Amino acid sequence: MYGFYFGEVGQDQWAFLVTGIPTLALIPIGFVMVPNAIMEHKLKDTYDYVWSLPVPRSASVVATSTIFTLLALPGTVIALVIATLSYDVDLKVSWLALSGILLTSVTATSVGYAIGHAVQEPRVISLITNVVMFAVLLFSPIVVAIDQFPDWWAAVHKILPFWHMSVVIRAGLTDGLLTSPVTVSYGALVAWAMTSWLVAAWVEGRRH
Repeated sequence: MYGFYFGEVGQDQWAFLVTGIPTLALIPIGFVMVPNAIMEHKLKDTYDYVWSLPVPRSASVVATSTIFTLLALPGTVIALVIATLSYDVDLKVSWLALSGILLTSVTATSVGYAIGHAVQEPRVISLITNVVMFAVLLFSPIVVAIDQFPDWWAAVHKILPFWHMSVVIRAGLTDGLLTSPVTVSYGALVAWAMTSWLVAAWVEGRRH
């Protein structure tokens, strides 16, 4: 989709676009599929049944995150390969790519899990996921450099997780394309993941 909008650009711009594809592939898994799966449980009145099963509630959390992370990885790799071949981009893949993809996936599923459980009204969950996808696809600095955005919107994205996700993945796929410190983005994603787990634990405690 983005290739139709960009037209003729330099190889660095194509590399920036291609290395943003994995982030765009992972975000819907965590921010849309996970909360929507929980929403379906609420709509079908199976939500309380899952909570009542004779297993630790943490088992549901771990199972959800693991399953959706494993679902996300093959599509992410396929999307990256197709984009790389389509735009003839020479990537410099390192082990940082794996850690970036895993951290992005875990963070996305963690936030989605927290949203799905913390928001009681299913229609509000649906609204949140649709707004997130609209904002991410059109107004986030994932396939476009953050310095191309207005200062106030760039400042917002330095708090939100989406830009940081693209930074940690791009760090493992390119050499010299980044201008921002990767450690800051790793720290931001860890903070988002931990905060999401705390929210989920708080919700679980209230329902106990």
